[in-house]
Amino acid sequence: MSLKELPSESKSNSTIFSFESLGLSEKLVQAVHEQGYTIPTPIQIQAIPIVLEGGDLLAGAQTGTGKTAGFTLPMLQLLAKLPRARSAQGGIAVRALVLTPTRELAAQVEESVRLYGKYMGLSSMVIFGGVGMSPQISRLKKGVDILVATPGRLLDLVGQGVLDLRHVEIFVLDEADRMLDMGFIHDIKKVLAILPKRKQSLLFSATFSDEIKTLAGRLLNSPKIVEVARPNRTAETISQIVHPVARSKKRNLLIHLIKSEKWQQVLVFMRTKHGANKLVEHLLDAKISAMAIHGNKSQTARTKALEEFKTGTLTVLCATDIAARGIDIDQLPYVVNYELPNVPEDYVHRIGRTGRAGSQGQAVSLVCLDEDMFLRNIEKLIKTKIPKEVIKGFEPDPNETPEPIIMGRMTMNGGARKPKPASAAARKPSPNRNRR
Repeated sequence: MSLKELPSESKSNSTIFSFESLGLSEKLVQAVHEQGYTIPTPIQIQAIPIVLEGGDLLAGAQTGTGKTAGFTLPMLQLLAKLPRARSAQGGIAVRALVLTPTRELAAQVEESVRLYGKYMGLSSMVIFGGVGMSPQISRLKKGVDILVATPGRLLDLVGQGVLDLRHVEIFVLDEADRMLDMGFIHDIKKVLAILPKRKQSLLFSATFSDEIKTLAGRLLNSPKIVEVARPNRTAETISQIVHPVARSKKRNLLIHLIKSEKWQQVLVFMRTKHGANKLVEHLLDAKISAMAIHGNKSQTARTKALEEFKTGTLTVLCATDIAARGIDIDQLPYVVNYELPNVPEDYVHRIGRTGRAGSQGQAVSLVCLDEDMFLRNIEKLIKTKIPKEVIKGFEPDPNETPEPIIMGRMTMNGGARKPKPASAAARKPSPNRNRR
């Protein structure tokens, strides 16, 4: 099945929709209104009726478009009408499974399920690695209607015989593009082999790459397609600026901006875990509260950092791209690219953390000579020249020359200079060449 063979759904922007008009029950609408939402987003307008009809769905939507409610709300309504079954362990059988790439996203999806489903009489839980397995096993034995999980821990629990997925009626694969980026394709295939053949399947992805189309062909049965907020476009509510800076002055420029502009809540993106840790040390030395969030941090530390950042007690959260995938804050004012991503689409994902729900946000990029090529690729993707402003005292060094950027086993030449020809040994393909 190719993507071109699937029908595309659209709604007129001139029509004003309400959650009631989408066919949602009074209890769900009440819960949504209690969270402060009265008008559905474009992805919700398109996706909710399709899911309520019971059909499969391929949805193109970035984080921040309201996609989580786009599948949790109709999922809750459908499950409330369906009879419960008993699992092999004797508890309530899992009837809906949501698979996400990161722990943070899994936790936020499950929180949405609880908030929106507070009047529906359904139970939910989240499972992921990095925390003890025993409490999760105890809870699963009692049974749960809706399970939100990351792939690794899900397969661990299935392998131990404590999780029965034979009764799943709705399966959601969230942020499928990031799943593939993180190398989860084999885990996804294992999960699909465990699930019942007959089920309703929903796939959400920020991009429709060839890999996503192949996965959709494997998972979905005659799906409908909806697509909003194309991934190569940035929201009009986000103000973008580039500050060219000398490589050695980046750190002090960030500190200067935070203090002089009196920034209170700043999400800072780094390329590496080590870089995030080092930057936090320097921010703390400058009396700026900061914490790092990345894969090497324990789940307890990651949860603590995220909670303090959300409540405003933490000024700066330094994050890598993967760890930040589940960060969802309604009115985050500032995103800083301390280091530009080497993948242009990641720039769009990063700055999409701000400027949500109609609020204004600012995306600031600190760019040194090494990153000029990255910047050009980003501007080519978004079809926009980002305004540049040199901050006095932090000007680029005219004597600097581009230096290669080291990321794990990869060396990327970020400047305008072409890389030197590799030796025969260096040109030999690596099995990890395409892994991010």
